[in-house]
Amino acid sequence: MKRRNLFGAALALCTAFMLSGCKEKAAVAAETGAAATEPSRVYHWKMVTAWPKNYPGLGTSAERLAERVTAMSGGRLTIKVYAAGELVPALEVFDSVSRGTVELGHGASYYWKGKVPTAQFFTSVPFGLSTLEMNAWLSKGDGLALWQEAYAPFGVKPMAAGNSGMQMGGWFNKEINGLADLQGLKIRTPGLGGEVFSRLGAISVNLPGGEVFTALQTGAIDATDWVSPYNDLAFGLHKAARYYYYPAWQEPQAVIELLVNQQAFDSLPEDLQAILSEAVRAANQDMLDDYVYHNALALQQLQEQGVELKRFPDEVLQAMQRESAQVLDELAAQGELNGRIWQSMRAFQQRAAAMHELSEKELYNWR
Repeated sequence: MKRRNLFGAALALCTAFMLSGCKEKAAVAAETGAAATEPSRVYHWKMVTAWPKNYPGLGTSAERLAERVTAMSGGRLTIKVYAAGELVPALEVFDSVSRGTVELGHGASYYWKGKVPTAQFFTSVPFGLSTLEMNAWLSKGDGLALWQEAYAPFGVKPMAAGNSGMQMGGWFNKEINGLADLQGLKIRTPGLGGEVFSRLGAISVNLPGGEVFTALQTGAIDATDWVSPYNDLAFGLHKAARYYYYPAWQEPQAVIELLVNQQAFDSLPEDLQAILSEAVRAANQDMLDDYVYHNALALQQLQEQGVELKRFPDEVLQAMQRESAQVLDELAAQGELNGRIWQSMRAFQQRAAAMHELSEKELYNWR
């Protein structure tokens, strides 16, 4: 009797476990089936840029970034790119992303100095970090966290999406032989470089790229910096000005940023957030490679067309360096965050300089 009772109890218990297991398997199968039949959500985003349509290096990089995100996400995140003026003017890119009118913007942070003065630190500073140093400070140092802190009140998440490398000093319609030649000179130079020119007696003008050639050709401005041979040749600036000056004291490198509406970014699933972030990292390197390669070709073409290369006189460069230090100290004093940014950037530049004295500088001099 006892054995029969024990056998019956065991049989009942096994039956209960089997039924429970069947229910769990059925539930899992139902969930799997639902997931298989329900299509994944597709996100369609807009990106406005500060560049002309398909403009070499800058505009094409934005297009390649959009294509890369679409491919990496399997079409779950698509990005339609709008050139400057197609959806919003070039200098309103930041506001459009901040308001949520679009999800993404592609431009240079010093264009928004009227709205976010702190932003000027994150394109380039005169006599500042090189391209390698800036990338390292942003990705491994304090740079990115400070940049995000500066943009957070506007609901914008910044990412480094490219770099043009060291630029040129600009195009001039008259020679600069001394400081006196800067007096009253109308020059298109955005950001901190423009402030330095103003303090040395020039008149600084802020224009989007698409207006630079016409302004120079018609005499609305006497000089302009733009980027470097790759882009300057594409704009035909050598047809509007005679002298091509170097070095680019005002922009020893130039970060191109991707602006992301923070709420839009937070709405993405984690895998799409990672895909977008890694696609931007790839775009950062891709643009730099683009400029290093094509600048070499374009400079040769410009020289073959009779462009006169000129170096700024030491007297002018020394004055620019003095004024740059003053301008940067004043910008740093405008707020606690500004002070931390400038302190961090300057400290890293001093640390990195020792290594570059033994490496890049020696190599370039001996080559």
